[in-house]
Amino acid sequence: MRLRTVAPSSVALSLALAAGLCAPSALADQQAPALMLQRLGSHETGVFDRSAAEITAYDARHRLIYAVNAESGAVDVLDAADPRAPRKVGEIDVADLRAADGSTVPDGSQVNSVHLHGGSLAVAVESATKTDRGWALLYATGQHPAYVAGVRVGAQPDMITITDDGRNLLTANEAEPADDFSADPEGSVSVVRLRGESGRLAQSDVRTAGFGAWDNGRALPAGVRVFGPDVPVPAGQPAAGRVARNLEPEYLTVSGDRAYVTLQEANAVGVLDLRTATITDVWPMPDKDWSAGDNVLDVSDKDGAIALQHWPVHGLAMPDTIASYETKGKTYLVTANEGDAREWGSYAEPIRVKDKAYQLCPDVFPNAADLKKDAALGRLTVSRATGLRAGAGCYERIEAFGGRSFSILTPDGTQVFESGGQIEQQIARLVAEGVLPRQAFNANHTANPSFDTRSDDKGPEPEGVTVGRVGARTYAFIGLERVGGVMVYDITDPTAPTYVTYANARSWDAVFDGEPVPGMGDLGAEGVEFVPAAQSPTGRPMVIVANEVSGSTTTFEVTVS
Repeated sequence: MRLRTVAPSSVALSLALAAGLCAPSALADQQAPALMLQRLGSHETGVFDRSAAEITAYDARHRLIYAVNAESGAVDVLDAADPRAPRKVGEIDVADLRAADGSTVPDGSQVNSVHLHGGSLAVAVESATKTDRGWALLYATGQHPAYVAGVRVGAQPDMITITDDGRNLLTANEAEPADDFSADPEGSVSVVRLRGESGRLAQSDVRTAGFGAWDNGRALPAGVRVFGPDVPVPAGQPAAGRVARNLEPEYLTVSGDRAYVTLQEANAVGVLDLRTATITDVWPMPDKDWSAGDNVLDVSDKDGAIALQHWPVHGLAMPDTIASYETKGKTYLVTANEGDAREWGSYAEPIRVKDKAYQLCPDVFPNAADLKKDAALGRLTVSRATGLRAGAGCYERIEAFGGRSFSILTPDGTQVFESGGQIEQQIARLVAEGVLPRQAFNANHTANPSFDTRSDDKGPEPEGVTVGRVGARTYAFIGLERVGGVMVYDITDPTAPTYVTYANARSWDAVFDGEPVPGMGDLGAEGVEFVPAAQSPTGRPMVIVANEVSGSTTTFEVTVS
């Protein structure tokens, strides 16, 4: 590996290499075919940092991309017959639609997610008052999708999918509290029975799976985080348990008669039985010790260096997206471990290690004064809600947001692989080799240049993940929200994934700070979708990336040699 002199960062990186922590030979599979992502084209909304491109659904029959545009509250319909030049040809506006229960979608409601199955497009809609119940809507696909039917689901449906057999539609209802905590609905998963191709829906087709059992005597496993203000229930409203309000479904994946839903802020995953529409289990994400193994990270945005090291910190994986796949008859789950703190109204979970209110227990951290320096852990953003020693008023565990990684787990939560510090290591390696400019390391997505600005807060921030099969091998395509782009791993062997490639369509030459400029490229990878070769307009697999900050939807072709 050729190391370029980049201030003192090359020293820290060299030490990590000498320790065998990020040697490229340990992260690359020389026996697997060479896979690359080649950018084809992009549709740009021209809207900066307002979530104008979030989640996509590709329609192979009509060669269209349906892209969630949260800024407009609608779905953009893009012609992708030529993926080198996708163009907007329509829009789905959900306002004033009437659902099966007689409710009407009000102006100001927001589309959060889309999913395609056969000739049906499923759309998840959050109410204009986000603590109110939302909707799941069905459309007939095409350049001008026709509304078919809709039903009321839980509060703030954040993700929607249809099972492979077409029998059920699911929404992950995040149910965040109001900004002033005047209301905090229960998180849930809605299970909607679909009636074949007729598109007929009745409100009676909706079943709600919640977490009330853990408020009614069932023990919550250790490691599942329940915290924050306890919101009183207004008079006249049904009681809502503290656990059920705290568990906020973010994303889900279906495998057979089970669905697995990420409970991001709780650092956990829920298991749903589709047959009974009940949550049967909740298990915590495994602990991550940043002081051991190949778990190295950069914790300071003020040291002027790429400094990948061990630190006495525990990582809260707090996964966002989850995917699933099967190999050798077994199911595995893949999570993108983004991290997401609770910040509502006057309550803010994040705190910096150097803050006077964040007192470290002296018997655990005798060097607390040194750890609190800016060049050490002082700048690191951590949780004030967890890690406290009971009755002592000091923290015995430093718990940081996000794993800066992806994990592979069995359906019972047993972790078979965790990428450790590899994502940061790979970007550092590409910088050292001159493939990426120095400013790419832990860059933010709203400014250029922004070298190292996210080291103190979740690093590259893996947010989206999708799984696709190319030839005989299975790959994970991981979207990095902050630095941008997609990192690819071969996960054919779930116990020994290997780094394959990284593609980033961001322009590192464009200079901007909070305002868009021409030619800035893709910023803020959010949704990542894999399109198999048989469905692709080019005859080769594609990856579609929705970028929420740049408001662009970009297509990549997957090539193998």
